[in-house]
Amino acid sequence: MKILTNIVRFLVGALFIFSGFIKANDTLGFSYKLVEYFEIFGTHFLIPIAQPLATFICIFEILLGFTLWMGARRKLTLWLLLLMIIFFTFLTFYSAYFDVVKECGCFGDFMHLTPWTSFGKDLVLLLLIIVLFIGKDFINPLFGQRLENSLLVIVLAVTTIFPIYTYNYLPIIDFRPYAIGKNIPEQTKGIPDEVKFYYTLKNKTSGAITEFDHWPDKWDSIYDYVSPRTEIIKKGVDPKIKDFSISDLNGSDYTQDIIENPNYNFLLICYDLEKTNRDVFGKITDFASLCKQDSISFIVLTASTKEAVEKFKQDTKTTADFYNSDGTVLKTMIRSNPGLMLLKGGTVIDMWHYHTFPSYNDLKEKYFKK
Repeated sequence: MKILTNIVRFLVGALFIFSGFIKANDTLGFSYKLVEYFEIFGTHFLIPIAQPLATFICIFEILLGFTLWMGARRKLTLWLLLLMIIFFTFLTFYSAYFDVVKECGCFGDFMHLTPWTSFGKDLVLLLLIIVLFIGKDFINPLFGQRLENSLLVIVLAVTTIFPIYTYNYLPIIDFRPYAIGKNIPEQTKGIPDEVKFYYTLKNKTSGAITEFDHWPDKWDSIYDYVSPRTEIIKKGVDPKIKDFSISDLNGSDYTQDIIENPNYNFLLICYDLEKTNRDVFGKITDFASLCKQDSISFIVLTASTKEAVEKFKQDTKTTADFYNSDGTVLKTMIRSNPGLMLLKGGTVIDMWHYHTFPSYNDLKEKYFKK
């Protein structure tokens, strides 16, 4: 039992640390997932604190994983783990049974789990934590009290600084299909299912019904057509980017013109103009003007209405061209509002949070003078 308990202790601790770290790398993305749950359960009053709550959950998960590893605060750690996994098991079961959240966000964009897979994962974790309760007497501290406290303070500090940093300066590790180096047009292509067609035909003379995997010779003189059937021989691969489109404010499609532009072009992502940080728009307006002088394309993508765009342009004195795209897609493209992306031939060359908005002259020296 001692060996089993310590194996489970390591596995559960590692999973909590890993899960917390992955989400801490992108707390803004995790907060979007929390908002989904708040809307489903009618707890809209929690939406304004989705971001700090997402950060807290990440810190909490990582800290619990480390306390379990170290054998620190054994009783408190085990009870917190149990309560957390019971809550998550209920959440994933509800999502799966009522088909309300398609992906739980347990591992961010690193790994997408179906609702039932997430529920199964939480059931296994629940069983493992019960094993830890049974073998709790074999969970002993690895360090003395003073060293243990010092290590916990260090872990708490690091796990607090890390998500705050990634929130303000973009994720350090980017698992999204819009990451630097990814080609957006390629990410919109999948591999279709390999299918085989079958045809049910009825003999005109005997009335016998037969299924064929090909059309018989002179079939129409012998058979009457009844119905077709398809069978998937090999499952295809879904595109990593779905529902991606860009249109002007009048609804005309410009997706291919913009995304497949063979030259350098900038996309400023402002998924919701009401929530966009406006303090940086003085710098953005100057940046856009310099782009225009050098014939470098610079456009703004937003999900806001035409009326909201016009008001925003008046308020910020910006003359950039605005285009519409899906809000969820824009929130996925970059974890910043606004956020800047540099593309060439549809490939993401670089991206910047508004806290680190670049100098046009620096980018010109780096990219456009080559």
